[in-house]
Order: sequence, then structure tokens, then C-alpha cells
Amino acid sequence: MPKSALDKDLKKVGKLEEATQDLSRSIAAPGLSVLFLIAIFLVMSGLAPSGPLSYFVIAGGVIAGYMALNIGANDVANNMGPAVGSRALPLGAALLIAAVCEAAGAILAGGDVVNTISKNIIVPHQSFEVRDFVMLMMASFLAAGMWLHLATFLNAPVSTTHSIVGGVLGAGIAAAGFGIVSWPTMAAIAASWVISPVMGGVIAAALLGFVKWQVLFKPDRVTAARRWVPVLIGLMAGVFAMYLALKGLKHIYHPSTSMVLLLGLASFVAGTLASRPWVARRARDMENRRKHVAGLFTLPLVFAAALLSFAHGANDVANAVGPLAAIVAAAETGTSASGNVALPLWVLVIGALGISLGLALFGPRLIRTVGTKITKMDAPRAYCVALAAAITVLIASALGLPVSSTHIAIGGVFGVGFLREQLANLGLKADGPKPPKPVPNEPSSLSKTPEDAVRKQIKREKRRLVRRRHVLGIAAAWVVTVPAAGFLAGILYAAMKAVSDL
Repeated sequence: MPKSALDKDLKKVGKLEEATQDLSRSIAAPGLSVLFLIAIFLVMSGLAPSGPLSYFVIAGGVIAGYMALNIGANDVANNMGPAVGSRALPLGAALLIAAVCEAAGAILAGGDVVNTISKNIIVPHQSFEVRDFVMLMMASFLAAGMWLHLATFLNAPVSTTHSIVGGVLGAGIAAAGFGIVSWPTMAAIAASWVISPVMGGVIAAALLGFVKWQVLFKPDRVTAARRWVPVLIGLMAGVFAMYLALKGLKHIYHPSTSMVLLLGLASFVAGTLASRPWVARRARDMENRRKHVAGLFTLPLVFAAALLSFAHGANDVANAVGPLAAIVAAAETGTSASGNVALPLWVLVIGALGISLGLALFGPRLIRTVGTKITKMDAPRAYCVALAAAITVLIASALGLPVSSTHIAIGGVFGVGFLREQLANLGLKADGPKPPKPVPNEPSSLSKTPEDAVRKQIKREKRRLVRRRHVLGIAAAWVVTVPAAGFLAGILYAAMKAVSDL
């Protein structure tokens, strides 16, 4: 057989094998998800309290598992996407680290109580029947899970919290009218749609600008890195110490404001001093090239992504299993759980396993979108995004502003991308200012003018640095999240109510 024909046959076999593997993965992921939900159904059948609401408890467990799967598929990508896009971590390692840290955060620091009315979005009447309350919770979180599922399919990273807000809002209105809604709370949440990404983007851009002008644009980058990289690592240590104290460990540790500030300062000093010898060793034989200096941010970026995942698991596990705890409490007491209820360990385990499984099975798609498709990432840019996310949450918590971690992270990605665009438009590339190129005095009439060439170059840079279709698509998904989840929840509640009245 001729060699060319053999090569063609081998290529066909290779494509067939790739297609077979893709088909196997596409079948395996939903299949494993279904098995996970079936396992929850069997476990809940044995744990559900006896009584007229036992079937609701079982259904609530399955919904909690479904919600956890979708949180893992959509929300966790915001923490690991920049690290994968910068090639600081391969996808497999990122999935493993995120799964372990998310599960550890959920189980170790996931909290012992949860607000069952989702931050007072709705205020049910005293006469609100417990069965209606249970159906409201089920419809709310099932709708949130369905919206997250659709958003993941569309490659749109959206806010889990806002999905739940929309679900509670829609089901509450369907159950008791517009008077049940706490509109001041909704106004604050709506304001966070703008506040979250803008704060995250501005802080990430400011951090990247500092790194560029103080390190990467310097003639002697290695010396500049010895001076400033330990300070940036110390800043990460201080910020994340305060972040974990206030957010990630808030359910098991309640420090005072002065203690949090002292903890942050001590961690900053310790992180700076501890990292100086490490940076000095790495920089000893380092070439004065941007790529080599940027490599100093790789290890700190891995730690930052892991800490973000731990804090995310601690905070957001309640988004998945909170309604299950509320439904169980309502079934046991016979009253609507209008306050805080306990989160048993087995409930936290369901949330932790669901988030980790959803991340492993469906997370890679969103991780690639966040890490590579919005703008090009490297270790310094990804490090600035991760650090900006923690700083923004701290500032928002101090000001009492309701913000979305998803919007903050994506805003940070956009922030570093748009900063790079502006620097490129000003002639400031990765290596600093570039001398202007000579322009012919008399351009040919058949050629474009220098001004046309400059405008064309700027357009090319903008298309390359930040892909506008992702900006518009993600912004649209954010805007419709609350109404879409609310519409779904209203329909689901009406259907459940009609079935229960039969």
C-alpha cells in the first residue's frame, strides 16, 4: 500500500478514536450524575423522617444533589479558570486541587446553620402553610439548578447566589404575591450586578498595572522581582488570612475586627519575609526575560486558587444544601422554618460530593472559557485576578455591599484584558515602551495612509486581547439570571401546587 494512502487511513483511524472517546465522555458524565442522584434518593429514603412530608424530604435531597452538581460545573470554574488558562496548572491537576479544597471547605467550614429564606428576600406570612413553604423552597432551588445547568451548557459563568435569589423571588411571588418580597433587599442585590464586576475589574487592573510598571517594564526585571514579588506574596498571605477569617471560616471562627486586621498584618509580614529567600534562590541564575520573571508568580497562583476554592466550598455549600436543611426542619417541626436551621454533617457531605463531582464531570468546559476564551492569561495576570477577588470580597464585606464572587472573578478577567488593550493602544507591550516606527513621508496613493494602518492595528489588538462576543454574552447571562430563574421557579411552584391539591 502506498505510504500516502496508509497515512490517510491512519488519520481516519485516529479521528475515529477521538470521536469514540468524545462520545464516551458525553455519555459517561450524565450517567454518573444520574447514579449520584439515585444514590442520594436511596440514602434519603432511609433518613427521611416519617410523616406526611417525608416524600418532600426525599425529593429535596435529590434537588440538593442536582444543585450541587451544577454549582460544581459552573461556579468553581471562576477560581481555577485563570490558573489553567495561564498554564500554571494543567486541567487535571486543577480539577483535583479544586475538588479537594471545595470538599474540605464544605465539610470543615461549611457552617452549622443557614438562613432558610435566603437573606430575607421574601418574608412569608405567619399563616403560610408548611407544605406551601416546602414546595416554595423546592421550586426555588430546582429552578436555580436548572438555570445553572442551562448556563453551563451555553458556556456562560453566572452567579449561583443570583440564581437562587431569582428562584426564591419567583416562587415567592407565585405563592403569595408581590407583597411577600423584601424589595429593599432586592434593590441591593440588583446594585451588586454592577458593583461586583466593576470592583473586581478595577482592582485586578490596578494590581496588574503595578506588576507591569514596577517589575515587567523595568530594564532589570530580575532585581525588581527580588524586591517586589515577596511583597506581593506577603499581600496575598495577608489578604487571604483575613478573607478566610471573615468568609471561609466564619462559621467556626468569629474574630473581632481588630483581630482580623492584626491577623492580616502578621500574615503579610510573615509571608513577605518567608518568600524572600525562595524568590532570591529562583532569581539567582534567572535570565532577564519577561517569561522567566513571570514564572515567579506560578506557585503563589496555585496557592491562591486553592485558597479561593476552600473559601468557595465553605461559603457556597449552603447554596446547594440549605433548602434541604430547611425542608428537613419543616418536616420534623411541622412549621415553616423562618429562621436559621442546623446543617447536619450528612447534609454537608451531600453538598461537598455534589460540587466535587459536578466540577470533575462538567467543569472543564467553563474552566477553558474563563481561562482562555475571554482573554489570554499568564501567571502574573491570573495572580492579579485571584488576589483581586479576595480583596474585593473583603472591601465589600467591610462596606456591607452584597457582591457576587462569580461577577468579581469574571470582572477581574475583563479588567486585566482591557488594561492590556489600553497599553497596547499606547504602544506599551509586554517589554515596556516601544520606539515609534518611521512613517514614510509620501505614502503611495495605492497604499493606505499611516492613520488607517494604526486604526486597523488597534482593531486587531482589541479583537485579540478581549473577545467582545464573550463580554456581551456573559453580560446578557448576568442580566437575565434573576428573571429567568424566577420565571422557572414560578412555573415549578404552580405545577407542584396543582399536583398537591389533587
